[in-house]
Amino acid sequence: MKIDIKQIAPFFILSCIAIASIFIKSAPNFGDTSQYNGADIAWMLVATALVFLMTPGLALFYGGMVHRKNVISTMIKSVVAAGIVSILWITVGFSLAFGDSLGGFIGNPMTFLFFKGVNSGAPWSLAPTIPLTLFAVFQLMFAIITPGLVVGAVAERIRFTSYILFICLFSLLVYSPLAHWTWHPDGFLFKMGSFDFAGGTVVHISAGMAALAGALVLKRRRVHVERREIPPANIPYVLIGTGLLWFGWFGFNGGSAFGANGLAVSAFATTNVAAGSAGLSWMFFDVVRGKKPSVLGFCLGAIIGLVAITPSAGYVAIPQSIFIGAFTALISNLAVYWKSKTKLDDTLDVFPCHGVGGIVGMLLTGVFATKTVNPDGVDGLLYGNPEFFFTQVKALAIVVTFSFTASFLIFKFINLIQPIRVSSEDEEEGLDASQHNEKYTQGTLIVNNNGHVYETEAENDVEEDLEKVRQIAVEYSNVRAL
Repeated sequence: MKIDIKQIAPFFILSCIAIASIFIKSAPNFGDTSQYNGADIAWMLVATALVFLMTPGLALFYGGMVHRKNVISTMIKSVVAAGIVSILWITVGFSLAFGDSLGGFIGNPMTFLFFKGVNSGAPWSLAPTIPLTLFAVFQLMFAIITPGLVVGAVAERIRFTSYILFICLFSLLVYSPLAHWTWHPDGFLFKMGSFDFAGGTVVHISAGMAALAGALVLKRRRVHVERREIPPANIPYVLIGTGLLWFGWFGFNGGSAFGANGLAVSAFATTNVAAGSAGLSWMFFDVVRGKKPSVLGFCLGAIIGLVAITPSAGYVAIPQSIFIGAFTALISNLAVYWKSKTKLDDTLDVFPCHGVGGIVGMLLTGVFATKTVNPDGVDGLLYGNPEFFFTQVKALAIVVTFSFTASFLIFKFINLIQPIRVSSEDEEEGLDASQHNEKYTQGTLIVNNNGHVYETEAENDVEEDLEKVRQIAVEYSNVRAL
């Protein structure tokens, strides 16, 4: 039997890591605990769990918007990141992001290799009241969801194995450097004076630019070329996913205060207000343009508001968060409309939503930040400090350029190793069946023939369901669908 190296490589690599972990020396937990605060630890444990909840929430959000034949394949690409990134983070990812700085650009990979010294190490300098392990696991949840965001742009046409490789390379070569630049005290963007409270640049702009790169490399789906309208598979999934994301975002932003304190309360409040105003802004603007108010529109708007407030949640006052959410949703709505007029096939509008939303949110941080809310922060343009606004602009240009270029090269590199896109036959069949040999159905189609009931799988597609009824009608007379 011929051995395919590409098929056995993932299992072989995981096996090597698992075996190597046996020989890692155990360290005592926490060492001196006198400096820790029980309330801070409790809140950060809850916040960490909340951020993790966002990953299945994202899976439902994306899974509900794609074609029914791609629901499962889209959802697993988000969820599988929880496994892959967790292993990468423990082995070397945390070291690259938060290890001893090498010139302000990357962490020393040996600092926390296999979490060496994390359990018994001193607390992180910016989170002094919680164990370093808790800080590391909280940051892991951010690293998990970031590559999952890119799924929406490349859905319905990317190979599962290729996306696995993308998660690995993106996490190590894009996410970890950006986290180091932005959140490590020795990172060059941190020293430049750029502020990103909870991941507007590290998470959303990086994912948005990777989404743009991925859409360009994978090119257009057949349905996009033919301008076929594909209805969402399950809008209730989208609504549930939005609720889980909104709920989890309280930990995403509130937890970035690294303690149970007033700053966490302020970030919690601005997060909720921005989401609400953005959801309304998107929905009402659609009405102004002659559309009907839609569940999907409100959900998209709310997510964009959450994206927009992320970089500024701990730096801006609650009233200004209304404007940040409403204005960003308006810009993203227009960006989605303009994108629809181009040949760019970003399946679920990740770039106009997360990319553009993160960009606008970062710039508005430069406008509305105030030391009144956070004494450790900085005043923005509105409070007489234009220098900070231009610092945000410079940091934005660096992050956008790096994220897009690195992600584009990663996608191109993967395509050299194996075709990154599925065949046209697999695309037509759907990735659920062609990539995973599984199928998404919503229930049973029941047909009654003079008191005799016949059952078959419902396809969640009116035309295909009707065709099944017609096929049964050929065999059995006087059939009617219930």
